[in-house]
Amino acid sequence: MSTNPVNQLPSETESASVFPISPLIRITLLCLYVALTLPLPFLAQATAAPVPSAILWLGIGIGLVALYAALCERVILDRQQIQVNYPRWVPRFFRKGWSLPWTDVKDLKMRTTGQGGLVYYFLSKTGQAYLLPMRVVGFAQMVRQVQAKTGIDTTDIRPLSQPWMYLILLGFTLLLFLVDAWTILTAMSMGKLT
Repeated sequence: MSTNPVNQLPSETESASVFPISPLIRITLLCLYVALTLPLPFLAQATAAPVPSAILWLGIGIGLVALYAALCERVILDRQQIQVNYPRWVPRFFRKGWSLPWTDVKDLKMRTTGQGGLVYYFLSKTGQAYLLPMRVVGFAQMVRQVQAKTGIDTTDIRPLSQPWMYLILLGFTLLLFLVDAWTILTAMSMGKLT
């Protein structure tokens, strides 16, 4: 059994490599969303808020599906192009994806984010910019393949966030679940939950 985190596509594009979003990032963000929203319907019911808890449950469910859809992003590299796409069940109006033929790649430019991080954009010959996904499994392997396909030096490109950052966030999220449990138990002990 291969330990390579990158999945290979079926035979018609045998040289294609698929790079999904890291499971650590996906699990951390999904857990954080649940931890932040789970107590809301209980608190709404316990405090007789004007928004019914059923509406909150519906909104939380829709938000969870939308977040999961966004986290299903994957990068596919083949002989002709790089593309970012999503499963068929994700509506195109929500997450469209993009593709860029290797022959149209002009450069890979660095930009600073508002928080001081670095992101990279592919620049096409027509001047369009395409964000290089940086939270994928096998990021180092992906940028090596980008360098091989484009001839652009990628040796200084690093992921936006390191795994230890998400491990810390996951740890705090688990602590938040303990606070959620206390909040829900307190709301239940008020005797206003049915």
